Amino acid sequence: MIALADISSAPWVVFIIVVLFFLALDLGFFHRHARVVKFHEALAWTAVWFACAMIFALAAAPAMVESWSREDTIKFITGYILELSLSMDNVFVIALLFAYFRVPPALQHRVLFWGILGALVMRGLMIGAGVVIIRAFDWMLYVMGAFLVFTGVKMMFTGAEGVHPEKNFILRLARTLYPVSSSFDGQRFFTRLDGRRALTPLALVLLSVEATDLVFAVDSIPAIFGVTSNGFIVFTSNIFAILGLRSLYFVLAGAISYFRYLKVGLSVVLAFIGLKMLLDPHEQSPRWFQLVLPTTLSLIIVGGILLLSMIVSLISAWREARRQNEP
Repeated sequence: MIALADISSAPWVVFIIVVLFFLALDLGFFHRHARVVKFHEALAWTAVWFACAMIFALAAAPAMVESWSREDTIKFITGYILELSLSMDNVFVIALLFAYFRVPPALQHRVLFWGILGALVMRGLMIGAGVVIIRAFDWMLYVMGAFLVFTGVKMMFTGAEGVHPEKNFILRLARTLYPVSSSFDGQRFFTRLDGRRALTPLALVLLSVEATDLVFAVDSIPAIFGVTSNGFIVFTSNIFAILGLRSLYFVLAGAISYFRYLKVGLSVVLAFIGLKMLLDPHEQSPRWFQLVLPTTLSLIIVGGILLLSMIVSLISAWREARRQNEP
């Protein structure tokens, strides 16, 4: 069983301060005013965040954490790719929410910014709770493993579902506590309605995005604990994946329908990670039930499954487009 790393608080503080600095720079300088994020800009930012994640894994983390090893770097990259891939399913749901609420393209980045800021806090709390629980009860990794296998199988055989914000408990509660205006008020989440403080539709979208991320986090966080139970690696790889989700949305929102087999790939990855957790050596498990996979091999398997699902999806989309263009 992988031991939890004993890392001082300094790397955590430095990492969080740097992340908050870049978020403040993003909102205060690059996106101070509402505007449409163009594809080439989103693609450039996606590359920037990916480069930042790799620089962190290869240079910054080894400099901050004395005990950081080559295996930790591979675990970080595996966790980062896993979280980023699972976020692609989240992109599809966010796109449906924006269409449902008819959010103007110029306001979408603001929702994603504050939604991701909330996700950072929420996931940080969930990861912290997970680390504490695993430290006290290491057999919880087996519970998480069984849950991931179940989730993977369920995802494999469940069709695509639409979004139904009208059934969302958080939105119904918000509508009970506050009046809601019928139209957007620029970038504001609150406005005045008949002299009373009221929510704008943009606020409802933000709440929906937060609720969606909570649902996806229930799957993704146990998955990364299947890669490592090092809290610092789990947290940092999660944060980098979430930071890249904003720009990734504007890159993939219009093309997500082409990746029809990505869901199959994600379901296989979740089941694989779950089985890996179940077969991980435990002091109470029999030797014949134990299997240790090298971290590098896990990275190759996860990356290979996801890459294969994308290639098959693109080939399928190309063949379908070619068939439709035939006379």
